[in-house]
Amino acid sequence: MENSNIIIRTALVADIHYAPVITAEMESSAKARGTGIAKRSPDYLVQKMLEGKAVIAITTTGEWVGFCYIEAWGHDSFVANSGLIVVPQYRKSGVAKQIKQKIFQLSREKYPKAKIFGLTTGLAVMKINSDLGYEPVTYSELTDDEQFWAGCKTCVNYDILMSKERKNCMCTAMLYDPADHYEPEETAAEFNKQSKLYERFMRLKQSKLVKFLKRSEPSSKGKSMLKFFFNV
Repeated sequence: MENSNIIIRTALVADIHYAPVITAEMESSAKARGTGIAKRSPDYLVQKMLEGKAVIAITTTGEWVGFCYIEAWGHDSFVANSGLIVVPQYRKSGVAKQIKQKIFQLSREKYPKAKIFGLTTGLAVMKINSDLGYEPVTYSELTDDEQFWAGCKTCVNYDILMSKERKNCMCTAMLYDPADHYEPEETAAEFNKQSKLYERFMRLKQSKLVKFLKRSEPSSKGKSMLKFFFNV
């Protein structure tokens, strides 16, 4: 799809009227996918816009297309690019990737020393993160800020997260460490090489077979794959 009529930029005060429709789309999209999401109120998104910590995509005629925002944790030592959403008619058009690139750039400008991380169940988002230089990590490498994890309480998978003592869940964790990271070309190449395995294991993970796999006795190769894909 041609995106020449779409503007992707840091959200402005003039964009706050989009907040209710954005949060509604976030919730309906999560329900349609059957996955969890930490709910955010329109007021919360407005706050992010006013702080200059959000990126929005709109058409030249003022139609809302996509959105993402920044959250900082652990005294600004960790940053998450959260709430990525694109309206259905513009999905698979490259808009999500452009938004992620813009919010990643904004995060690096505002928090140059922070580790940037994400939790996702989406293979497409994992691919985009890999292109930016993110690497799959275990949950132990993420922030231990209680406020961050409290945000998961509204997720449908919260009981799974807590039953695993916050060591893993249905989401895959990915991290960009500015002090120690591979170049995007390297992580993207590795993702492309492993993409079929990613897809297969994400389906298993989302089918809630993690518990079954952990109870089994996989081979050493299987254990390595479980650690890489499931953060166990």
